[in-house]
Amino acid sequence: MSNQGSTTASVRVYLREGFSWDGFGAYIIDIDGTLMKSPDGIHFASFAESIESVLGQKVSMDGISLSGNTDRAILRAAFENAGIPASAWEPKMDAVLAAMCSIVEQKRDLLRPTVIPGVVEFLNHLEAKGAALGLGTGNLEGIGWLKLEVAGLRKWFRFGGFSDHHEARPDLIGNAAVEARRIAGQDATLCVVGDTPRDIAAAAANKLPVIAVSTGRFSFEELMECKPDACTENLQALLGVQN
Repeated sequence: MSNQGSTTASVRVYLREGFSWDGFGAYIIDIDGTLMKSPDGIHFASFAESIESVLGQKVSMDGISLSGNTDRAILRAAFENAGIPASAWEPKMDAVLAAMCSIVEQKRDLLRPTVIPGVVEFLNHLEAKGAALGLGTGNLEGIGWLKLEVAGLRKWFRFGGFSDHHEARPDLIGNAAVEARRIAGQDATLCVVGDTPRDIAAAAANKLPVIAVSTGRFSFEELMECKPDACTENLQALLGVQN
């Protein structure tokens, strides 16, 4: 473990030997838990609200795993929990997704995203290094970009992989990788940044390196068990650390 460049003596940073965390041509970065937190709950509430508005049925979100999940997969779990057959919801999925985006957009003035400390410094550093920055998020595209706009982070990002057409996280990361290389060049080196074991697994599925940050629901120790290339308790702590 290395604590070099930590913002405080207690901030832990791990770098795999030989891993240059800021030497990539493009970065695919998660939103929730990595860039920001959303205490307003608008996005979360939109799952049940959209299902009720389109299908006329109430669902419970109890027990559904959210961290590192995708909006499509979360909706599937909600349908299954409520005992709604696939024959009833699959033909309506596009309408439910559109309703989610519409609900969140209508409530944009109630959104209260909180940018995680150190994120702006991290993004500024990578931008100064000439890296292309994009999103790799389980959010629907309309919701993801809206969150960034309201949080004041939109200006840094040029592309993204979202869950509109991808239920599995590895697939949306793969899509983001295609977009990254379209912008940064086909030979560009890529790195994923996220806060959950699912981010780490999705990066591995695409044979991409990953920086894990324990600013979400998973601890530094839990993320380290998944063997990321780098792990830190906050992104700013990386700025003074070189391997």
